[in-house]
Amino acid sequence: MSYPKDMPEQHASPRGAAEDEQTESVDAVAAGVTGADAEAVNALRSAVMRLSRRLRHQRVDETLSPAEMSVLGTLARCGSATPSELARKEYVQPPSMTRIVAMLEAKGLVRLEPHPDDRRQKVVMQTEQAESMLAASRAKRNAWLAELVVELDDEDWATLRAAAPVLEKLARL
Repeated sequence: MSYPKDMPEQHASPRGAAEDEQTESVDAVAAGVTGADAEAVNALRSAVMRLSRRLRHQRVDETLSPAEMSVLGTLARCGSATPSELARKEYVQPPSMTRIVAMLEAKGLVRLEPHPDDRRQKVVMQTEQAESMLAASRAKRNAWLAELVVELDDEDWATLRAAAPVLEKLARL
């Protein structure tokens, strides 16, 4: 499912947008960020969340859950890993990761190999099917995002290009 570019975002909170904005500004102040910086933190969080939500809908395989897609992305970025390592990287409990890995294995997207140093453990590896699905998904998301950025003026596009490495750094902290 894809969002039309002009589709308004739905607000998910039962409290309402104004109360959420006030609460989030208070949270930024509690973290030691005040004034215009707190407003910028709030605007950045809001924009990143909305954009992320819209990007998630630009998928090739609609049968995969966001958690499954995230694990495949982690394997693509970091290489093979044990289920425990994946659980730490994905911030989930090991039993949850075991279920996710089992679902991905049943779909033919990962395979389990014996750990080279500890035969009690398994190493999760992506299959070629997962690699090609992820490549197609990235291409679809990049094409969707490219459609949006061509609507920016040159100054905004230059600013966004310059911000990309900073956002990448922020995502890795």
